[in-house]
Amino acid sequence: MKPNLKACGHAMVTALVNAVLAVVLMLLVEFAISGTFQVPEPYLWAGFVIWIVVFSGQFWRQRYLCRSAEHTGNAQES
Repeated sequence: MKPNLKACGHAMVTALVNAVLAVVLMLLVEFAISGTFQVPEPYLWAGFVIWIVVFSGQFWRQRYLCRSAEHTGNAQES
């Protein structure tokens, strides 16, 4: 269970950073085009979708890495 929690934590941080950066970039482009600073609802939904996609991918990747590290650690102790 511990590798899953560790993987979940790493995946959440990575997904949150990527989603925030994507939303900021979308808002910057919106400001450059329109000249006004608005936060349209579709941008927030897009940020949420980006978070879900990145979290899913990173969770599986981090879980695999944590389990691999756990198994190699056990093999070295034997």
